[in-house]
Amino acid sequence: MPRKTTRVKPAEKASSPPAPRIPLRITDTTLRDAHQSLWATRMRSEDILKIIDVIDNVGFYSLEVWGGATFDVALRFLREDPWERLRSAKAKAKKTPLQMLLRGQNILGYKNYPDDVLDHFVALAVTNGIDIFRIFDALNDTRNLEYAIKAVKRYGGHAQGTICYTVSPVHTVEEFVRIAKEQIAMGIDSLCIKDMAGILSPIAAERLVSALVRETKIPIQLHSHMTSGMAVASYVEGVRAGAGAIDCAISPMAGFSSQPPVETMLAIFEETTYNASLDMEAIKAMRRYFQELAPKRRLSHHQPDNIIDPEVLLHHIPGGMISNLRSQLAQQDALDKLDEVFEELPRVRADLGYPPLVTPTSQLIGIQAVMNVLAGERYEMVSQEIKDYVRGLYGRPPAPINPEVRRKILGDEKVIETRPADSLPPMLPTATQGVDPALIKSEEDILSYCLFPEPALEYFKWRSLPPEKRPPSPADVELQKERKNAQSEAAAATSAPRPFLAPSDYAALHELVGKVRELNLTELTIRRDDLALVLRADGMATHKETSSAAAPVKQGTPAAPPPPAPVAPKTAEADTTKPAAPEISGPTINAPLSGNFYRSSGPGKPPVAKEGDTLKADDPVCIVEAMKLFNTIKAPFPCRIVKFLVEHGQPVKKDAPLVVVEKV
Repeated sequence: MPRKTTRVKPAEKASSPPAPRIPLRITDTTLRDAHQSLWATRMRSEDILKIIDVIDNVGFYSLEVWGGATFDVALRFLREDPWERLRSAKAKAKKTPLQMLLRGQNILGYKNYPDDVLDHFVALAVTNGIDIFRIFDALNDTRNLEYAIKAVKRYGGHAQGTICYTVSPVHTVEEFVRIAKEQIAMGIDSLCIKDMAGILSPIAAERLVSALVRETKIPIQLHSHMTSGMAVASYVEGVRAGAGAIDCAISPMAGFSSQPPVETMLAIFEETTYNASLDMEAIKAMRRYFQELAPKRRLSHHQPDNIIDPEVLLHHIPGGMISNLRSQLAQQDALDKLDEVFEELPRVRADLGYPPLVTPTSQLIGIQAVMNVLAGERYEMVSQEIKDYVRGLYGRPPAPINPEVRRKILGDEKVIETRPADSLPPMLPTATQGVDPALIKSEEDILSYCLFPEPALEYFKWRSLPPEKRPPSPADVELQKERKNAQSEAAAATSAPRPFLAPSDYAALHELVGKVRELNLTELTIRRDDLALVLRADGMATHKETSSAAAPVKQGTPAAPPPPAPVAPKTAEADTTKPAAPEISGPTINAPLSGNFYRSSGPGKPPVAKEGDTLKADDPVCIVEAMKLFNTIKAPFPCRIVKFLVEHGQPVKKDAPLVVVEKV
């Protein structure tokens, strides 16, 4: 007999209550990390202020609006006050906490700063509007985090500790848990797994988050980039393992080397028990705004050829570094060397102890790879910052530095073992000595100058000019050049090729070809502008380029050679239209790369070398700041300084003569 079946009534199916939704917190990175990763940090304050009130209504856990490279770029390229950006954003974002990325003892720069500067910076950041501080150290050296964590707690901020995630023989789950426990002992409120290169796989995310949840019992947040294409899956596995917050960007500012798009993550988690409770209408308005803004801000050489870069699994370059590396190589006229730099970078990283590649170590390691490629010899050209890193002034590397490389960079100098900031005297009491007091308008200006002396001073001087006399910002000049080049390329691509002969010429040419044998000519040249048509006695016709333009001649007559172009007589007035080139007699020391030339290491400091000084080989002569690092230029042989050819603070091109010397 057939077995009887019982149908379940719909009412009986729905009788069990739905599973409770678990809150999922989302931090929006659009206003900081997204444009740092995609546009080399070129978003203007006006761009932010036009949309931040809409973003404030989305319901995000926090808005990352400050820190990272935004401070430096605001001064250096945008000619904006980063403090004013923060104050203005806070005035319009009334509901959502504002968040910044703080580089521990590096603050926002590329070296360790004294404790008094760090303390006052945190105090002013809280006063101006920062609620949450994501605090990290590029080496995961917790000694460089302790004072920053204490300062944030002292002034009432939320201190989020950070694990800088990377892959190497010495970076294990057990090691990351140890680092987390040290930060918890220092008083952090939450912990972020910072996957700056997008190399955290879904399996690794599940294992690491599970271990942290099991061992620490502290709120976990995930930060990743889409560079390798794994971040979406890694977020899903990390959240399911216990992470309660993730970082996303609005879709026009997501993907590539930026964060996963918030719309995608919402759609995925909608089918789970996790719920972010965001306002979709506000998200739509936000998306439309950045879709219109993106073409006006991004530069062509910042855009990768592919939306996924599997090579990142080898070179580990973080999202914010990739767009800057492209820009910096373009400034050196060496964008074609990008692949060589990618190949060199893992070798440099291994030599220097497998540091995680995040600012400032991403900048240090990345630019050292650039220098190795440009110089053609590894570690022949080394920045002051790399020397400081090898000496231990940035902290303890995760693994020992290659002894041969250390010896080549430092010679017999000793490496320090203590917390780097312990050897730094207070900086604030004498920070602005030698600076015109009229240029300093606030305490915030003093902090800007402490962190970035030259860019801040340039900005202060620019700000002091009447608005109508201020030159365009470097970022606007860069954008105008980009647009002009794009228009020229588009015009060249769409313009129709110019015909050699006008339509009316063909009838005469046809008749002429038939008469060539009667005329007993072996060759007949007809010129039109810079082209020439050659007719031979066998009736075959060819055309070729000529080196000089010639006026058209009447068909049927041999063309005479073009007369030489008239030479305008020189006049005294004409001679003064160009500045005279500096007189050079004798050997010179040239710029090894493009950048800004400096006689001294900072405002108010003595010159590295003076005219008349006698130097030994490898003695410092001057400085070229390139790619945000200071590169000391050394004497190639024993010599005497005869004359400096470039003014302090002026830009120089690669191979430009900097100083005339005399061998001794």
